[in-house]
Amino acid sequence: MKIKNPNAGALTNFEVLDFLRSRGASKDVSRVLAPVATSEYKVYDYLVETPACNQTRENINEFLERFKKYNLAKAELLNIINIRPSQTVEIYTIIEEMDSRFEMPIIEELVELVEEVLPPPPGQPKAEGGTGENEEENGEGEENNDENEAADEEEPETS
Repeated sequence: MKIKNPNAGALTNFEVLDFLRSRGASKDVSRVLAPVATSEYKVYDYLVETPACNQTRENINEFLERFKKYNLAKAELLNIINIRPSQTVEIYTIIEEMDSRFEMPIIEELVELVEEVLPPPPGQPKAEGGTGENEEENGEGEENNDENEAADEEEPETS
């Protein structure tokens, strides 16, 4: 990978992932189109596990357009896109002097807007305004199924 213009600015994780995909980086080594360095594979493997994996240019552009009114610094916008905070505590770590710049209702609005515009990271279902109870119920159901299967496997051995 060559850097053509080192002062072009910071990139989002999505832009880096998009670039690596255009060069042929993939989880499937047999589908490589061009020579890809080991370091590029490692970066690719990391980025496919981040929110960047599910983002699109349209998501990013909509996010930037809708966040203009908050007058956030470029670095703050970049970090919000890369991290995709889903709770107020997470956004506090990204935006400097949050308490002096925004009231609590605006902070909550920022988080809601992030969840609305940017897709969730891999493995995290899109928030539907629920309390998360369904996730717990599904998890318990899966555990019960595993226990039942284990019990079925043990029965023939004891007979």
